[in-house]
Amino acid sequence: MASEPPAFVRLAAHPLRWSLLAALAGSDLRVRELVDHAGQPQNLVSYHLRLLRDGGLVTATRSSHDGRDSYYHLDLDRCAAALAETGAALHPALRQEPPPPPSPRIAVLFVCTGNSARSPVAEALLRRRTGGTVTVTSVGSRPKAALHPAAVRVLRDEFGIDLAGQRPRHLDTLAGRRFDHVITLCDKAREACPEFPHHPRRRHWSIPDPAAARDPGDRAFRLTAAEIDTRVRHLLPDLAVAQEAVAQDKEVQP
Repeated sequence: MASEPPAFVRLAAHPLRWSLLAALAGSDLRVRELVDHAGQPQNLVSYHLRLLRDGGLVTATRSSHDGRDSYYHLDLDRCAAALAETGAALHPALRQEPPPPPSPRIAVLFVCTGNSARSPVAEALLRRRTGGTVTVTSVGSRPKAALHPAAVRVLRDEFGIDLAGQRPRHLDTLAGRRFDHVITLCDKAREACPEFPHHPRRRHWSIPDPAAARDPGDRAFRLTAAEIDTRVRHLLPDLAVAQEAVAQDKEVQP
């Protein structure tokens, strides 16, 4: 008698749930955005989101900009582990090949409100993980006067990155700059972020402000930095794949 397929297969094989997973693979999204993406009634989308949450593949956080909204986030580490288990259940020879590194031609912009913690942390971690080969910038829609001291300490103590001397920058200082990817890290900045020329890939990471935590000490900043580092790690293969697609398009153009 054939065994039951792994839980990941049973969850992801449903067409609507797969569509939701695919949408969340690129950006954190709200329910109404997922409803628009799926073209299905909200109660049906919410039902399948609940199944994905119960299965541990999707999490939800209350919007820090509008408390009536929640952002849904795909746990890519959990998906990777589930996919590995699924492959092993089928045949032990199945292995996932590591993705190619991203091209140095890629320009990435991180945006948050104050540019004092989340976006400079993301900038520093992406630069570190790419060895400085990717052009990375961070700005704020309403930048603070200085980086948050806890963010500076955590990057220095946990990652060996020194941000001494770096100052928050305003979004307006980037007029005319071209970016391939624009990533907002707070819900308020997502609403304030303008359109950019050359149509960069837009995505959103709904990450609460560690300075607004109940205990805004170093622990809150360490947890935030760890989450950002996880997201940056998952961003790398996406950057490489996107760059490869752009290169192929240029090859076929007359």
